[in-house]
Amino acid sequence: MAEPRPAIVFAHGLVPPGARPTPRDWPVYRGYGSVAAARGAVGVVVDHRLHGLTGYPDAADDLAAAVELARQDSRVDAERVAIWAFSGAGLLLADWLRAPPAWLRCVAASYPILGGPPGLDPRFQPAEAVAHAGALPIVLTRVGREHPQIAATVEAFVSAARACDARLEIVDVPHGQHGFDVLDHTDESRAAVERALTAVTGHI
Repeated sequence: MAEPRPAIVFAHGLVPPGARPTPRDWPVYRGYGSVAAARGAVGVVVDHRLHGLTGYPDAADDLAAAVELARQDSRVDAERVAIWAFSGAGLLLADWLRAPPAWLRCVAASYPILGGPPGLDPRFQPAEAVAHAGALPIVLTRVGREHPQIAATVEAFVSAARACDARLEIVDVPHGQHGFDVLDHTDESRAAVERALTAVTGHI
């Protein structure tokens, strides 16, 4: 029997309710899962209920359940798990930053939203939660052509992370846009994804 391998759990951003195919079958996430497997990890893509601002509690429950299900899989080393969030799922990382379990070896975020508008449940504020992250590695991929409102949340998070000496590694994509790994078929995009994957797999 093969030795258990570490796992990377990928969490998509906001999607319309009833969207088909669901994100776990989108080429971009199938690609991330395949590359994770090629690097010796188990890639897990979660379909969760993030369909709008009110969906965060349900999506957080779905993500937590998926992570636990992955950890129970005999192919997975339950003590070596990373969570990687994209776009609007960045807010879901707040729970894991606020109280990271010992088996969580890394969190990653690609072109994430890291701060919510007024009225959002204060539970989902990564810039406030990062002060409790301790030694948890954080791999952040940010894009130079980000929407200004989203870019502001990323910069607020970076400032908060640096203020508390969090283990933050930034992968910059100067010419990238939101969703660059889908939209920008360039050497810069491919290099950024490879660098982020190298960082995450290095921590697990």
